Amino acid sequence: MRVLVADDHSLFRDGVVSLLEAAGFEVVGQVGDGLAAVEAAVELRPDLVLMDITMPKLGGLEALRRMRDEAPEVQVVMLTVSDQDSDLLASIRFGAKGFIHKSLSAQEFLEMISGLERGEAAMSRKTAARLIAGLGSEPAPRLDDRPRLTPRETELLELVANGLSNKAIAQALSVTENTVKYHIRNILQKLGAQNRTEAVAHALRAGLFKAGR
Repeated sequence: MRVLVADDHSLFRDGVVSLLEAAGFEVVGQVGDGLAAVEAAVELRPDLVLMDITMPKLGGLEALRRMRDEAPEVQVVMLTVSDQDSDLLASIRFGAKGFIHKSLSAQEFLEMISGLERGEAAMSRKTAARLIAGLGSEPAPRLDDRPRLTPRETELLELVANGLSNKAIAQALSVTENTVKYHIRNILQKLGAQNRTEAVAHALRAGLFKAGR
């Protein structure tokens, strides 16, 4: 995976770069402000941009929005010291594939980055719970506007909500992992979600099933 690192704190940025390279990732660039991050993403077309949410010249959220317009194929994960739910919700709505707190251990950080290649959102369970709570507390859509999932898709999404992996879901439903992945792709498309966590939040808000069932 080719990675661009964008953070205005050079010491932290250098540490992330060293960690990624030691784990076998290819770091194609590093920048110190949001404007440079957008320009580098467009020019270098990395697989992933790791970007601080608070940066000079152009804030991380605005940089994220521009990247989605100018380099939509590039995955973006926000790095932050913020515990503000508003930052988390805005990041996901603007298309971020994850939201990583800088206090995480190196092992946790690398596991989340590796999870992106499996289609997982790069965020801790605690952060995912905050996201689900935040999105789930929004007003429910009208009945006519609710997404239409098949019974199988709803059943599968409930298993996702309960924290099961693709392998565990496949075993529970007596299907292959490829079939699970196929259903998840369809679910994300129907719900307009960026990742599994956001899909669960949308489904809960729409009343497709209840948490904890």
